[in-house]
Amino acid sequence: MESNISSVSVTKMVDQLTAAFSACVEQNMPFSTLPSMMLWGAPGVGKSQGVRQLADSLTKRTGKRTVVTDVRLLLFDPVDLRGLPTANEDKTLAVWLRPKIFQMDESPDTINILFLDEISAAPPSVQAAAYQITLDRTVGEHALPENCIVIAAGNRVTDRSVAYAMPKALANRLCHLEIRTDPAAWHDWAVVRGLHPYVVGYLQYNPVALMRFETTASDTAFPTPRSWEMVSNILDTVSSDPDTVYPLLAGCIGIGAASALRDWATVCRSLPSMEDIFHGRQVPIPRSAEARLALRSMMAAYARSHPEKALIDCSIQFSCSLPWAYRADLLHDYARLPQLRAILEENAVFRAAREGGLK
Repeated sequence: MESNISSVSVTKMVDQLTAAFSACVEQNMPFSTLPSMMLWGAPGVGKSQGVRQLADSLTKRTGKRTVVTDVRLLLFDPVDLRGLPTANEDKTLAVWLRPKIFQMDESPDTINILFLDEISAAPPSVQAAAYQITLDRTVGEHALPENCIVIAAGNRVTDRSVAYAMPKALANRLCHLEIRTDPAAWHDWAVVRGLHPYVVGYLQYNPVALMRFETTASDTAFPTPRSWEMVSNILDTVSSDPDTVYPLLAGCIGIGAASALRDWATVCRSLPSMEDIFHGRQVPIPRSAEARLALRSMMAAYARSHPEKALIDCSIQFSCSLPWAYRADLLHDYARLPQLRAILEENAVFRAAREGGLK
């Protein structure tokens, strides 16, 4: 059955919610003016990562500190949300101890985000308390502060993960967004975040491999934006040689994707030295499309960690020996990196590319 809600990328979701909640700040209106948000999407599509990006975006837009309280509801009991009962001072009434998730900074220079993750997978008793938070911003006698945004997230019933259908009466009180994969937006995020260039380059070469979640398949490990980030962390932390950590990679994204990444690493290792390119030395020009895509990710990663004007200028000069489309793609990646902005503004090749329509 086709969904009747908007399907957006993580980047689009962040942009939309940043604009909405920033409007509340600018107009001095409580966040409760807007409905609580419900993010739907397949496992690993990037819902949790998107909320963290939203926090960063709100801080940049409003100048306020943004704090995310991440509540994984699948691991909670009802008392974790409502608190524990105890007697009042004269032993005549029961009062509820305030749960830790309600202990938020209420100062005007802070924005709180209460992120209720895995809401559709939580037991019904926990869902009941979580839904009271999303609808009324309270649980029992405890209320959220006015500077708190409530966002819930969960898998769709059609994903065949652990998920309960949301009651219609409740669904009608929330604002729903379905999160979908967007390889181009994910690529830009990965370049800025500094994911391993093998991962970035391979998914630029084969973007459909970013998300291969199939509800009918019985695979335990499969590629998603989340599992590719896990692969990047393994390559950065344990070993950059996919052969050495192959079982770990396969354990995250499956044997097929891990084997393809291992083959891609062979292409990357055949490239000219990044140090030679960035120091202006003569190197052979890669000819194949695969090698040029691999070169793009390797150069962007090196530029990110070596933001020195002389090095960046040499690398851009080298890109001029390649077709215009390649140079434009490389400069697109460079332009995503905040540490390079001042350098790029002084580079004639970059300025000419921007005037020609570089995005």
